Amino acid sequence: MAALARWCVRHRLAAVLLWLLAFGGVTAAASVAGSAYSNDYEVPGTESGRATQLLKDGFPGLGGDSDTVVWHTDSGSVRAADVEQTMTRALDDIAALPGVASVAGPYDDRGDERVSEDGRTAYATVTFEQSAENLDVGQVRAVVATAQAAEAEGLEVELGGNAIALTESSGGHLAEVVGVIVAAVVLFLAFGSLAASLLPIATALIGVGTAYAGIGLLGHVMTVADFAPMLGMLIGLGVGIDYALFIVTRHRRGLKRGLSVTEAATNAVATTGRAVVFAGATVCIALLGMLILRLGFLNGVAIAASLTVVLTVASSVTLLPALLSFIGMRALSRRERRRLAEHGPEPEVPTGFAARWSAFVERHPKKLGAVALVVMTLLALPALSLRLGTSDQGNNPQSATTRQAYDLLADGFGPGLNGPLTLVSEVHGAADKLALDNLDSTLRSTDGVASVTPVTHNGGGDTAYLTVVPESSPQSPQTSELVDRLRTEVLPRAESGTSLDVHVGGVTAGYDDFADVIVGKLPLFVGVVIGLGCVLLLLAFRSIGIPLKAAVMNIAAVASAFGVVVAIFQWGWGSELLGLGRAGPIEPFLPVIMVSVLFGLSMDYQVFLVSRMYEEWLETGDNRRAVRVGLAETSRVINSAAVIMISVFLAFVLSGDRVIAMFGIALAAAVALDAFVLRTLLVPALMHLLGGANWWLPRWLDRRLPRISIEPPECRAAHEKLADVTADDAAEFEQERERDVRDIAG
Repeated sequence: MAALARWCVRHRLAAVLLWLLAFGGVTAAASVAGSAYSNDYEVPGTESGRATQLLKDGFPGLGGDSDTVVWHTDSGSVRAADVEQTMTRALDDIAALPGVASVAGPYDDRGDERVSEDGRTAYATVTFEQSAENLDVGQVRAVVATAQAAEAEGLEVELGGNAIALTESSGGHLAEVVGVIVAAVVLFLAFGSLAASLLPIATALIGVGTAYAGIGLLGHVMTVADFAPMLGMLIGLGVGIDYALFIVTRHRRGLKRGLSVTEAATNAVATTGRAVVFAGATVCIALLGMLILRLGFLNGVAIAASLTVVLTVASSVTLLPALLSFIGMRALSRRERRRLAEHGPEPEVPTGFAARWSAFVERHPKKLGAVALVVMTLLALPALSLRLGTSDQGNNPQSATTRQAYDLLADGFGPGLNGPLTLVSEVHGAADKLALDNLDSTLRSTDGVASVTPVTHNGGGDTAYLTVVPESSPQSPQTSELVDRLRTEVLPRAESGTSLDVHVGGVTAGYDDFADVIVGKLPLFVGVVIGLGCVLLLLAFRSIGIPLKAAVMNIAAVASAFGVVVAIFQWGWGSELLGLGRAGPIEPFLPVIMVSVLFGLSMDYQVFLVSRMYEEWLETGDNRRAVRVGLAETSRVINSAAVIMISVFLAFVLSGDRVIAMFGIALAAAVALDAFVLRTLLVPALMHLLGGANWWLPRWLDRRLPRISIEPPECRAAHEKLADVTADDAAEFEQERERDVRDIAG
């Protein structure tokens, strides 16, 4: 690391140009290639997956995305001459637009079922030539504009569907801008230097920007969800700014101790930079743990997020030292530079609130540990009611046209129309056809079924499907119960004595199957991620207790963050107030992604906190002093880093995307609890109670484990050097300074 840092400092212009070239090249390539994101939740081997495949094979014409145009009259009927004339003209115009395959409306033959019983609401189905992820957004916007142009006094027109959702504003880049501005303010307050506060922002933006474009290219070679770039940016900005903050803090400390700019930058990367690489590796391991689930949808998310972390770490240990050498002594504030010139180098010692808090925790570990435990437990309780399911357009903000179309359909035709179930089967002979013809009457008498469409056969007569509209909404538990009832009771009886094998598909069935697969593999996934993280900590800190405590703390942070997410998004505590739509279930893929990200981020603070304690333990062998000094010297920078990360994560609530908002709130809650409750309260309290047992490792295991070090002794010795400080200077400073945490007995 030291050699790398020296090269970047000596060839600072080359290092900066290489990063700018990489950023510009990848961005240009992504602009030319375009995006190719895909939200493919299908899991091979599940019943809904087989239903989808049968439908694609037997009815190729159904491959395009189907959306709805809904209109509602305040008074009168949708069959009134003026309304019918207006909407017929609009639907004809939509049918003539590029990208539209067909339009089926209520004024066509057999269109009566598209008019509500009260006659005040009607809808038309717009089928596009391609699936939503492959559509040109401009073509979809043309459909929206044409439909909404038909609005008049007393006539409301709304649109819903996956394609229509592509046109709804996601808040632009407001979230990123707000997050960066808040981070810049916090950094300026911490450093007092404009130049020093801008460097973490610059390095994070270059790393994240390169990764953002790279994820766009990644979508052309594998399945990458459309929210992956935003998720990567969310994670990358948070960890990237924090990693740079830790290195700049160490660099500034070196300057205050009399090191030259080159020595301070090299030493910062060789010491704190190693901890950054280690922390980044733990985040990537946690993220790449999703690969063991063997789900294509999550593989793309894992690799995209890991790419972002890798590039932010790389920019922190290469681009940042080059930039630090450019600004020179301006990394310090004017007051700090003036004091350095007048008084010479001075040892930086922890004083003030950090020192007092550290000593306070040492005096009351049992009481404070109990308080922290109660807080974490209370926040985790809502997680016990976690329900995975379909979060659909009914959860969108009230102002969204997709939400209004959803509500109009639910009010006029029943909530089940927003998420019908599709029953598909291969057909072999007359007996199968007869059984399918009789199936619709059986389905109509089934509890939870609102209506059933007639059976439709393909041209070859070897595949057929019918549509079942539930009485309940797609995200309702009653709809999931209907899916189970059809699969376990109704369909097996109908298939008896035939060769039929009817598969249940549709939105709710697909999400339920996806959730079942995720839940089934979650224990293995969590075990692998925790196990690998513990192994890394075991190698770094030569202790059994440190990794075990880290695992428990990380699980506590994840559980409490889930509790916050359930309370806001599933229970609806303030979700409408925050512009996040009405309450609903949690997306099936969120637990896996959140566990990966939260576990990785939790390990960051563990590494930065315990590495300083471990350093003091190796030097003194005094556990109480090691914990006290480690907490006092790292709590301020950890808290500053936490405030930055929380601000960045919460800013993404402004994105307008429910999934990204879930991530933002979950990550912000986890970081807040991790930094302000776990790492500065519960962890040091437990370490004081355990004493020397914190650092116990069997000798036979110690001999067999490979040795890695986050901060090598030679680097530590270098950064502790106080250049040009004479014994008289040190004695004079000792008399003037405030008593620090090293002088405070527990």
